[in-house]
Amino acid sequence: MPTGREEIWRFTPVREFAPILAEKPTRASLEWDIRAPEAVAVHELTQADLRDLAETPQDRMSAAAAANSANPSGRITIPANAQLDDPIDIDLTGTGSAEPVYQNVVVEIGSCAKVTLVVRYRGSANLGENWTFRIADGAEATIVFVHEWDDDAVHGAQIAFELGRDTTVRTAQASFGGKALRISQTASFQGPGADLSQLGVYFADADQHIEHRLFVDHNSPRTKSRVDFRGCLQGAGAHTVWVGDVLIRPVAEGIDTYESNKNLVLTEGCRADAVPNLEIQTGNIVGAGHSASTGRFDAEQLFYLESRGIDEEEARRLVVHGFFTDIVRRIGVEEISTELMNRIEKELLETLGASTQPAVADKPSEG
Repeated sequence: MPTGREEIWRFTPVREFAPILAEKPTRASLEWDIRAPEAVAVHELTQADLRDLAETPQDRMSAAAAANSANPSGRITIPANAQLDDPIDIDLTGTGSAEPVYQNVVVEIGSCAKVTLVVRYRGSANLGENWTFRIADGAEATIVFVHEWDDDAVHGAQIAFELGRDTTVRTAQASFGGKALRISQTASFQGPGADLSQLGVYFADADQHIEHRLFVDHNSPRTKSRVDFRGCLQGAGAHTVWVGDVLIRPVAEGIDTYESNKNLVLTEGCRADAVPNLEIQTGNIVGAGHSASTGRFDAEQLFYLESRGIDEEEARRLVVHGFFTDIVRRIGVEEISTELMNRIEKELLETLGASTQPAVADKPSEG
């Protein structure tokens, strides 16, 4: 059991995650609602499948989810060459049970397939889960997780992405609700030529803990990765954590990587921890870099807006919208982009009051 003194747990309020860290088999479950095109197959994931297909658990939380789930877990398969015009929508709703919920999901995307998958969390639960995405050669995938939990929810997840040769993968995490969230993402490359973009937006309120941990393992040559997460904090006790680890192995020649995290503090009493790490084991690369920043409103931006007749509260709102808009539009799913900007506007109501303008996201770009 973690104490909080271990390196991978030192930013985490271990006590908050105690319900899903315990070795306690359970039959509690979430309510699943899957809407998918006909080409998509959904099956039960057996324990044998789990051992063969799922990523190895990386910490006690993911190990508990793998070992203790008594519920039928999910295996979602998209066939090779499938070109899905409509997204796969998965709504997961907590029933409010105090019992822990454990689940494991494996998503297999066939070669040269094109797919968008959106997972939304609502309701209340103590959830520990593992997701494994196995993305075959030449596939294009956009994978979005939206966390809109009730205020008392606890959620710990391990999400693994295995990218085949010449794949193009865009992932996004949008974290708003819940009492305590700890989302760990890993990415590895099964062949050269893959292009990975990992985006994230989060908004922490008073006494809320939101933690994102990422590990990108450049274990193949001529691969590319971009990580860009941005968050806002408001209210006493709001706490966010972002840890970004990138490993460039000796075989990973010709790779290109950059990771970035930005945090905007709106009120007193907040804390944002940001830790970028970069380990380079070969000098034959295109580029590698990282950055992290935490700050308040940009005084020059506020002055510029106020000098043109915009009052202070509306100026602050515009700065926050600009802070998030670039990330949100790059998700590339117009419905999700608008939904997230409206959710950000809802969060701002608690701090800045009603807006004089509606929250509408820019039309997503193709890039």
